Amino acid sequence: MKPIVTIILAAGKGTRMKSERPKVLHKVCGRPIIHYVLDIAEAAGSLKTIAVLGYKSEEVKAQLPKGCLTVIQKKLLGTADAVRSALPGLGGFRGDILILSGDTPLLDKTVLRALIARHRKTKAACTFLTSVVPDPYGYGRIIRDDKGMAVAIREDKDATGLQKEIAEINVGLYCIDAFELEQGLKQVKLNKKKKEFYLTDLIEYLSQQGKKVQTIETKECEEGLGINTREDLAFAEGVIRKRNLKYFMSQGVTIADPSTTYIERSVKIGQDTIIRPFTFIEGDVSVGKNCVIGPFARLRAGTKIKDGVEIGNFTEVSRSKVGRKTLMKHFSFLGDALVGDNVNIGAGTITANFDGVNKNITHIGSGAFIGSDTVLIAPVKIGKKAVVGAGSVVPRGKNIPDGRVAYGVPAKIIVKNA
Repeated sequence: MKPIVTIILAAGKGTRMKSERPKVLHKVCGRPIIHYVLDIAEAAGSLKTIAVLGYKSEEVKAQLPKGCLTVIQKKLLGTADAVRSALPGLGGFRGDILILSGDTPLLDKTVLRALIARHRKTKAACTFLTSVVPDPYGYGRIIRDDKGMAVAIREDKDATGLQKEIAEINVGLYCIDAFELEQGLKQVKLNKKKKEFYLTDLIEYLSQQGKKVQTIETKECEEGLGINTREDLAFAEGVIRKRNLKYFMSQGVTIADPSTTYIERSVKIGQDTIIRPFTFIEGDVSVGKNCVIGPFARLRAGTKIKDGVEIGNFTEVSRSKVGRKTLMKHFSFLGDALVGDNVNIGAGTITANFDGVNKNITHIGSGAFIGSDTVLIAPVKIGKKAVVGAGSVVPRGKNIPDGRVAYGVPAKIIVKNA
């Protein structure tokens, strides 16, 4: 089996995004677009990944893993020129090269593996991904001979006559023999209309040389979407959000209303947890088994929720750890809090964690009862089985010992908890 390396084309600015940020760094469901493409390279078993950068290359490079090599395309002269600039980094590699666009976050790993398998089984010089779409405007059309073999890709601006009516388009995913790529790139000429070197011209050259060119069609035309506009970005967000929710449901999580629920893929959720409508969970959050989250709840990065917890409506938890069977059902905020097991967080409770300079920690011991509309000004500690009366304000540093009752503004300790 031939080894494989990956070249990711990520040099473009993305002018239609109307943004100073490089296109591949715009986020989809909490992750930069290029991270999804890197996942594809990893799924291919790539020995090496080379990213071709251009616009604001240092910003893009900062978002790449340490093992990813980078090269700079000094002038944006098209996709063939971008691939050509990566060749020195291959160091005479002989095997298969996977070429990906850095702005295609919707590619599916299963389709990728099928494409590589077809390429190797048929011993093709090049195999690329196609799709049949209802509106091919803007995409390269697949030109086939009378035997049904792909012999060229005609870019939209160069398509003429009936070629414009062709619905099968180039998705932009290629697997190509390294030697054939090197030789073919030498033959790619400057396109006179766009003043660029098209990688797609390689297909016509290989066909004319009698080399075997194969295709595989994806039935999901959305997979090849390149993110070129804010509208594309929103569409990709919707697709990946649905994929994420489908994954969590397959793992035994109940999501009452997927259309109003947002959960990032990096989140971990235990079996038999219920996610109610209008819930937003982001970043490195973990939620245990048999929890109920929402409706109208937000769990922010750094939050760890143990088994049996209920986080109810109009609540937010940020960078906090919440112990088993703790209840926080209404209108409350926990920020930078360490909460024990079986705690009751009354409606309207706030941990005032920010003092204008630092984020401070609130400790709430197991079995504590925090009454409604309580403000805990961090840093502060509420002891195990302590009770804080409704409407109280516990000032910073005024800790409530285990088993004691306190209330008032400011809260004062009144009696041992029975």
